[in-house]
Amino acid sequence: MDENMNNNEEVMTIELTFDNDETLECAVICIFEANEKDYIALLPVDSEPNEDDEEEVLIYKYLETEDGGTVIENIDDDDEYDAAADAFDEWIAEQE
Repeated sequence: MDENMNNNEEVMTIELTFDNDETLECAVICIFEANEKDYIALLPVDSEPNEDDEEEVLIYKYLETEDGGTVIENIDDDDEYDAAADAFDEWIAEQE
């Protein structure tokens, strides 16, 4: 699955709620596959570029439920996160 939500389309946003009840609105950059699993790349709406002029992208597992809903989960395994981040970097390179 590879969905780009930014090609001249309305930007899809989702609101994350953390354990401390803090919320963060994020734009969906894309949904992509790595190692036969789906992931979602998010960009906080109010993000500011860092000193390298880069913005923080958040990557989560993306799961579809049997009833047609979606769930995002943290990636707890470092190797799995690295594989997802590499796949996202490849997706970005393809967009340039």
